Amino acid sequence: MRVLGIFIFICLSTWANAQTYPSKPIHLIVGYPPGGSGDFTTRIIGDELAKELGVAVVVENKPGAGGSIASEFVAKSAPDGYTLLNQGNHQINKSLYKSLGYEEKDFIPVSRVANGATVLVVNNDTPFKSLRELIAYAKANPGKLFNAAAGFGSAPHIAACAFEAAAGIKLTSVQYKGGGPAMTDLLGGQIPMLFSSLGPSVGAVKSGKIRALAVTSLARSGAFPDVPTMDELGIKGFESTAWYGLLGPAGLPPEVSSRLSQALLKAGEDKNLREQINATGCDVDFLSPAQTVDKIKADSVKWGRVIKEANIKVD
Repeated sequence: MRVLGIFIFICLSTWANAQTYPSKPIHLIVGYPPGGSGDFTTRIIGDELAKELGVAVVVENKPGAGGSIASEFVAKSAPDGYTLLNQGNHQINKSLYKSLGYEEKDFIPVSRVANGATVLVVNNDTPFKSLRELIAYAKANPGKLFNAAAGFGSAPHIAACAFEAAAGIKLTSVQYKGGGPAMTDLLGGQIPMLFSSLGPSVGAVKSGKIRALAVTSLARSGAFPDVPTMDELGIKGFESTAWYGLLGPAGLPPEVSSRLSQALLKAGEDKNLREQINATGCDVDFLSPAQTVDKIKADSVKWGRVIKEANIKVD
């Protein structure tokens, strides 16, 4: 009887918590520093969730190790819905790192929110006016072309490594703690090239401060309609995109996950939100928890194969 009583108490407590959720500020963790698409998207999501849920949503940046520091922090947090993660597919890091402080089972997917490509941009002081010229130089000078990488395991890092393999070239990548710091050094002329998430590079490209050579999606981006794809430029079938989504730690009550998912879906109907996310260079693409699980499984197979075939390693 005592065991039954404890079980009933836990069930009633869970139900009561779900009914009152949320009753205090929510902390939304992002694994990248301010300035990149991951950070921009997180803040947009946070603002809209705050409106829908009626509580403050505090965005916290915990950059490093391709988002793994933030992921481990959330994985070890209480599964009460007050510490959440905006992150992409953890399986990329699983394929890159020998050991991680978390596993995929340590998370409950709430919803995919947005999907986006990257763009290869170069400093104006470089002689490269086209992708063909850049590739020709890299082939003639193996390892002498320096690339700014937005952190191990980030979408730009994966795109750069996949590009090396597909183009048959060797770059020297300099790792930064995110796309923002990498873009700062590209603009300052400290480094010649960068695979950037689309949003942070739009203004600099349009103002003529840097040049865009190619995007990594199969179709041209609405953010860069005049910039050709890698596929168009002869690297057939090349595609490297990333998505952002909301996850909670394992044990997150289904009622809380559903509440969050419903709030995101409602927020996604807002034209202003969609425009803001599109401005980051991403496409709004909300998925249910079950659909997000399926997406993670499919991407795990895809990116595991890409990382192995491209021999991408974390130094």
